[in-house]
Amino acid sequence: MASARSSEGIYVRATVRTAVKLLVVGHFAVGKTTFVGTLSEIRPLRTEETMTQAAEHVDDLAGIQGKSTTTVAMDFGRLTLNDQLVLYLFGAPGQHRFKQLWKDIATGALGALVLADTRRLEESFDIMGLLEELELPYAVAVNDFDGAPRFPEPELREALDLLPETPLITCDARDRVSSTHALIALVEHLLRRPVREYA
Repeated sequence: MASARSSEGIYVRATVRTAVKLLVVGHFAVGKTTFVGTLSEIRPLRTEETMTQAAEHVDDLAGIQGKSTTTVAMDFGRLTLNDQLVLYLFGAPGQHRFKQLWKDIATGALGALVLADTRRLEESFDIMGLLEELELPYAVAVNDFDGAPRFPEPELREALDLLPETPLITCDARDRVSSTHALIALVEHLLRRPVREYA
């Protein structure tokens, strides 16, 4: 029997048997909070705080218009795929000072979607390096910011130094259909991988 409030989309359906944890990661101000909020069927949990003057020397706002808040812990959203499967989306803060928290959030995740910005591609390297260190498979979604330069896929792959099997797609984190396609690319990538044995 479904819960009394399931029609409001608050609780997971009683029929759900599998929950999958996925990360949404990327550098500072790349659109992680927006992406999680766009896809979540529940009101997303957000831990955004107003940026202070002290952060001006730490968080590079060059080329970023109207950024006044930043995630200080995580974003959390939920997406039910069918009666038995639900996805939990965890957005991790992008700043280097949150690296330990980022590792903690990654515990138990099956994979990650890396959001990237063509105006600051080099800032994605540390994020992808950390995923590789954790042996966590990932796909890359270039968030299509207004006015950002666009490049052919081969050039982006080379610039990001991606393996041939790593999915690379373009999405708009504000658009539900576009964001869904990015998430599907990650899930399909995970399904193609051999089953990993855990100790």
